Amino acid sequence: MITPGHTAVLFDLDGTLVDSAPDLAGALNQLLVEEGRSPIALERARPHTSSGARGMIGAGFGISGDDPAYPALKDRFLDIYQSRLALDSRVFDGVHALLDRLDAASIAWGIVTNKAMRFTEPLVAALGLATRTRVVVSGDTTPWAKPHPAPLLHGAEQLGWAPERCVYVGDDLRDVQAAQAANMRSIVALYGYLGEGLAPEQWGGDVSVRHPLEIADLIRTH
Repeated sequence: MITPGHTAVLFDLDGTLVDSAPDLAGALNQLLVEEGRSPIALERARPHTSSGARGMIGAGFGISGDDPAYPALKDRFLDIYQSRLALDSRVFDGVHALLDRLDAASIAWGIVTNKAMRFTEPLVAALGLATRTRVVVSGDTTPWAKPHPAPLLHGAEQLGWAPERCVYVGDDLRDVQAAQAANMRSIVALYGYLGEGLAPEQWGGDVSVRHPLEIADLIRTH
């Protein structure tokens, strides 16, 4: 049961509140076709979604950010993605019900993502989250991105809560690392993308969930 006033909750966006993989993969596949390559399956691209352009281009082209071809591919990928960022993206099942419970219990919540503001603002608005969240911190809101704690600390400050009274929910190792660095508790969203590195149980998160509504039941004690 949620106890009003106990804590505040900050959420990652991609892979935690929103399934944006279809549009990111769609942008990648358009770029692959433009470059004379074959599209890849959504399920192959999905684990890389939380790593943004770097992860998607790595999945499709097999190159890292150090490759000389990367900057031009990144710029084109982002332009394509901006044109379709809310075409097939959806909030995960259970997210709106979770947010309803947080709102009913007067628990403040916000969004902290590494996604740049040019993508975050229209996506959050298109999916009906902009009028609900009390704060949105994007990857370029502060000089640093996760796993640096600065975005999480900024989010807590905007909500008016001490970091140690906040919980951060995410689906990537960087989310747990950022929460730990910010002195926040962390919840791992196992229904998200999870990347392809260490297994989630090795991340050091405080607790894990397999469905968004489980988060509501954990807020009181985690």
